[in-house]
Amino acid sequence: MASPVQPMDLSWWQLAIAASLILISGAVSLALKLRMEKRLALASLRTIVQLGLVGYVLKWVFELDTLLALGPVFLLMIATATGAAIRRPERRYGGAARRAFFSLALTGLVITVTATRLIIGVDPWYAPSYFIPLLGMVLGNGMNGISLCLDHLLESFTLRRDVVEMELALGATSWESARGPVSSAVRRGMIPIINSMMVVGIVSLPGMMTGQILAGADPLRAVKYQIVIMFMIAAGTAMGSMLIAVLSYRALYNSRHQLVSDRIRSGKG
Repeated sequence: MASPVQPMDLSWWQLAIAASLILISGAVSLALKLRMEKRLALASLRTIVQLGLVGYVLKWVFELDTLLALGPVFLLMIATATGAAIRRPERRYGGAARRAFFSLALTGLVITVTATRLIIGVDPWYAPSYFIPLLGMVLGNGMNGISLCLDHLLESFTLRRDVVEMELALGATSWESARGPVSSAVRRGMIPIINSMMVVGIVSLPGMMTGQILAGADPLRAVKYQIVIMFMIAAGTAMGSMLIAVLSYRALYNSRHQLVSDRIRSGKG
């Protein structure tokens, strides 16, 4: 019987070879005159610096293994995900960042604690070596869902303003007039994860599963963990999209059940 594959450490020169692969992207940009060379160079540099810093921080947090050390990392991850989610939509409104932060924080905490405490059974539930990677996967997909959901919701209220106001004039409540745009926005936010679930394992091997296999884990064991991750991401994306849609809808109506469309402004303004 063949011995199991052991995880292989990478030297700096091997990482340098991997980094040189970005030259392919640069060559494509030059050939097609995309003018993305500087952005590619900056993105590559940020990748190296950010991941390097994260590696040292995580090593320190894992060694401390305390809830107190986990707190700042949790807040930083939520804040960064919030910024990324809010920057992408073409429209926004006052207070959108605060509501996105709340949606991501609540979603990330509920889903990740459920996984570490009830599903995996980590003791303690906040063990950073489990909590942080799982939270990162929930947030990474959750912020995409929130961004898509928010973009679609604000677009719907802007383009369908006359329809919404007509429904309100005919006696509809704020929720009755907003239910269509809210439902459509939540659906838009969930499309990416549903598409991923439809082809996972056939078209692509997800990152966590690939990482475990490369580290020498049994493929079936890696599959079990990946199933947990996919369902965590699906639940987190649905919960986050629903929260931001409902909170945003409430922020765009006044107490007299009127749509205050003036609160929506261009995201580039």
